[in-house]
Amino acid sequence: MRSVVLDTETTGMPVTEGHRIIEIGCVELQGRRLTGRHFHVYLQPDRTVDEGAVAVHGITDDFLADKPRFADIAEEFFEFIKGAQLIIHNAAFDIGFIEDEFSRLGQTERADVNAHCTVLDTLLMARERHPGQRNSLDALCKRYDVDNSNRDLHGALLDAEILADVWLAMTGGQTHLSLSGEGSENGGRAQASAIRRLSPERQRTRVIRAGEQELAAHAERLAAIEKAAGAPPLWLQMEQAQQQ
Repeated sequence: MRSVVLDTETTGMPVTEGHRIIEIGCVELQGRRLTGRHFHVYLQPDRTVDEGAVAVHGITDDFLADKPRFADIAEEFFEFIKGAQLIIHNAAFDIGFIEDEFSRLGQTERADVNAHCTVLDTLLMARERHPGQRNSLDALCKRYDVDNSNRDLHGALLDAEILADVWLAMTGGQTHLSLSGEGSENGGRAQASAIRRLSPERQRTRVIRAGEQELAAHAERLAAIEKAAGAPPLWLQMEQAQQQ
């Protein structure tokens, strides 16, 4: 399945008060692997950015003055997300702004994102898995041991990359696996979990055998399991099968 992890930054909120998208960041996954393809753009919103929003993402009016407008990138953006599973944290926020931008262009068909993509909201997923806990992106990074040390301010592309790592961790995948133990398949980031090959010349690990007391305790525990279950535990069944 092709997935696109997406994030936006805006002039403020809510969208109903005329606020606009000023940054879009997307990273692509294919079969739960980062492909290296991404879509990233800053946009001129034709309005000022709220001071409160600048404090969150650091994107100023001066910085956006020479950037393209949404109309300039709408076709490329739509082609990037079309047919994909969109993975978004607090999807209602981003989808609302994206649909508003297409509506402003009179592109009513594209203004219904769900007609062209499936949407997975990681915030709703996190709330189901961790009820009563904080489920912000930063909180999930801490919970799933995802490195977000470069996230001093919000940024759409950086947050999309981080969310990709979080989503893969939440759903049991890996983001930094290299069978060679070299390089990086995730934008050059360090791979703490890369496989490290051991030299055949290394000192052999010493094997410590169980003593008589430990063997007796083990046998006692297996007997207790057999009594409670009414059948030999799997461990004994395996031993008996090997002896036959």
